[in-house]
Amino acid sequence: MALELRQNLKLTQQLVMTPQLQQAIKLLQLSRVELLDVIQEELLENPMLDEQGQGENKSEQESNQEAETKGQDDKKELATEEKDFLKNAEWEDYLGDFSSTTRQVQGYESESLEEISSYEGRVSAKPSLEGHLLWQLHLSDIDEEDCRIGEMIIGSLTSSGYLAASVEDLAQQLGVSEETVERVLGVVQHFDPVGIAARTAKECLLIQLDAVDDHDPILRSLIEDHLEDIEQRRYKPLLRKFKLAKDDLKEYLDVITALDPLPGASYGSSTSVYVSPDAYVYKYDDDYIIVLNDDGLPKLQLNPFYMETMQGRTSKEDSSYLHEKMRAAQWLMKSLQQRQRTLFKVVESIVKFQHDFFDYGPTRLKPLILKDVAADIDMHESTVSRITTNKYLATPHGIFELKYFFNSALDLDDGTQVGSESVKVAIKKIIEGEDPKKPYSDEKISKMLKDILEVNIARRTVAKYRSALNIESSSRRKKFF
Repeated sequence: MALELRQNLKLTQQLVMTPQLQQAIKLLQLSRVELLDVIQEELLENPMLDEQGQGENKSEQESNQEAETKGQDDKKELATEEKDFLKNAEWEDYLGDFSSTTRQVQGYESESLEEISSYEGRVSAKPSLEGHLLWQLHLSDIDEEDCRIGEMIIGSLTSSGYLAASVEDLAQQLGVSEETVERVLGVVQHFDPVGIAARTAKECLLIQLDAVDDHDPILRSLIEDHLEDIEQRRYKPLLRKFKLAKDDLKEYLDVITALDPLPGASYGSSTSVYVSPDAYVYKYDDDYIIVLNDDGLPKLQLNPFYMETMQGRTSKEDSSYLHEKMRAAQWLMKSLQQRQRTLFKVVESIVKFQHDFFDYGPTRLKPLILKDVAADIDMHESTVSRITTNKYLATPHGIFELKYFFNSALDLDDGTQVGSESVKVAIKKIIEGEDPKKPYSDEKISKMLKDILEVNIARRTVAKYRSALNIESSSRRKKFF
């Protein structure tokens, strides 16, 4: 078969994601903090971008400079006597109590600079578990060899404060005997927090008992041999074995529950995250008003100086560069406006669909999916998904993520539907109002939901929602005393 070359014409359609379109899509899914970072970065990189009001500030600075220059010229014309008076006049005595600097502050100014700490010296990061333990280790009266072993032990701890490596492995790595590692381990275990570097929960609790000199044999036996019974709330065998009354056993259990089985958890690296809502919803008469949160977002404009430069005589390279940056700046401003417009439309649609929520609270949250909002505002479902990511809405009932308003549906007896989040709220209220000694089972809660919400919900669904709310089962919630 002979080989030959042929030319064929073929018409195809292909979606091309331009850099501008990719930027617009990226801006949709950015959180408020991330959006501020992107805008500040563009302000630094693009000379055609400027904040509104900066031009006015520049003119004010120029006028201030002119005023200062004029003032300096006037001062040059002052007589020698007036100059001496300006230098030597005791203005604080002249102004008296009307001075801008109080006498108390004047006393502070006489302090030495060493006594005044800087801002960095007054603000510090949250101490870590490893740093807290190493600080105590280096202050301990031990030799360099034991200090080296202690550093290895501290470096082998988990985030909860338990020893992850075995004594045998540590001894082998350090080239010392196991007895030496055990001895240093005992020292570390009595650092603050007490019970750190334990290998098991029993050892951790017993170390804390030793620290308070509590050697009650019953209490130690409960920890050594019956922690599982206490966890499963099997109290009757314990009453028979130790021949205790209920009140006596309750005292022992109070002591055990006061101990900390996770001594290192309080030194976790997690910090509180403060949320700034992207929009506010206010009730006005019988209607709701939506206000987008523009605080802190710079208002962008084209730099007037470079716009005038483009109109003058510039080289071909400079003109091409400025035009490119101008198009990028215009596209960014257009994308930001489109982002805010899309966010407003989505919030407006959510308020329309979830009107009962804004009137009565989470118990009246209706089922809603992204497709419903997308069809309502005539946008694609992916656009709604992006604009609701990492966005928060301040409502009369608190601050909620926009994703919170989208939830699955459960069928009611009358043919209508109720949102799954409303069912979760109902389950939480039922459990909060139960008798601690006789908690409701999942089967009982499902029957109560049928009476309250008229919803047919299976027991396993109640268990799934209860687990999502971090609520324990009825056997673990039950209190015998």
